Amino acid sequence: MAAAPDAAPAPAASPDVSHNWKNFEKSQSFSSYATNSSTPGRSAAVANPGACAACDDCRRVARRTHPDVHYLAPESATGYLIAQTRDLLEDVALSPIRARCKVYIIDRAEQLRANTANALLKTLEEPPANVTFILLGTSTDVMLPTIVSRCQCVPFRPLSLEESTVAVEHATGQPAARCRMAVAVAGSPARAVEFLKSADRVAARRAMVRAVDALARADEADILASAKDLMGAIHAPLAEVKSTQQAILEQNQDYLSRGALKQLEDRNKRELNARERSGIMEALASVRSLLRDVLMMVEGAQGSPVNDDVSDVVERIAACATTAGVMRALDAVAQAEARVARNVTPQLAVEVMLFDIRKALKCP
Repeated sequence: MAAAPDAAPAPAASPDVSHNWKNFEKSQSFSSYATNSSTPGRSAAVANPGACAACDDCRRVARRTHPDVHYLAPESATGYLIAQTRDLLEDVALSPIRARCKVYIIDRAEQLRANTANALLKTLEEPPANVTFILLGTSTDVMLPTIVSRCQCVPFRPLSLEESTVAVEHATGQPAARCRMAVAVAGSPARAVEFLKSADRVAARRAMVRAVDALARADEADILASAKDLMGAIHAPLAEVKSTQQAILEQNQDYLSRGALKQLEDRNKRELNARERSGIMEALASVRSLLRDVLMMVEGAQGSPVNDDVSDVVERIAACATTAGVMRALDAVAQAEARVARNVTPQLAVEVMLFDIRKALKCP
């Protein structure tokens, strides 16, 4: 197996307030990497560049219903569970159902911890002839060296905002401006499509924009109340998920053992926690994209704004803001994202962010 080369670390947003909006735009780009484990002499490229995206197999892969293409994601806030790895290894031993080979796509491979990774190492080193693993991550630097050493590294170029917008337009038929906003908030074309389908998630974004717009006139009590309301809006999309989970539990409680029901309940809790975290990060991304448009207006830069539907809010904030102030406000958003990632109470992280943004925009 060829060792994966070291990947360049993803650039981080610079706190230097002298950087203009173009520097900020560059700081938002990142490098994503896929590591592919296959048998010796086999090409690392799994995707067929000539895929038609229209046949039954292509549609099944896109919907994640193809029986021989398996997509895995961490089921815990701290990473993959050992039970996930065991299930994977049991399935690897089975023959393909429709295709000549099987593909396992392991998302966020950096969350393969020592115990889960060790169980997978032997199979990664000597996979069956008809099996290919694709491990996705932001950088090989954050993956376990034992995993990287058994893989070939393939750098992936992230889609531009324009390319992603076009993809969402084709998938939803909605106006370009709305699709551009969805991509900026959700982070990828697939998540943007799901975002636009959810009225609750769109409402949570509007609530966050209104909260930032009101900061110029808000006192401490207003900000605390606003953060509480925001958390309610962010939690609203979870109601449908909880309802679906409860229905499944009720359907299976007469057939599953007590231990199996407990496992199902634990998995449901992990899913809710993951969806809550995703909703919070979407809300924070909506603030970042709003401030990005403000920075463009303050700098007088040319370019397409992301938040066309709230251009009046952008104009009001930009009228009283400075470049330095907007950059400090963007730093406040980045700090809130880092706090949420470190399991700080989400409402507290949002409260602190709103206070910091108000201070940054008021002080030149």
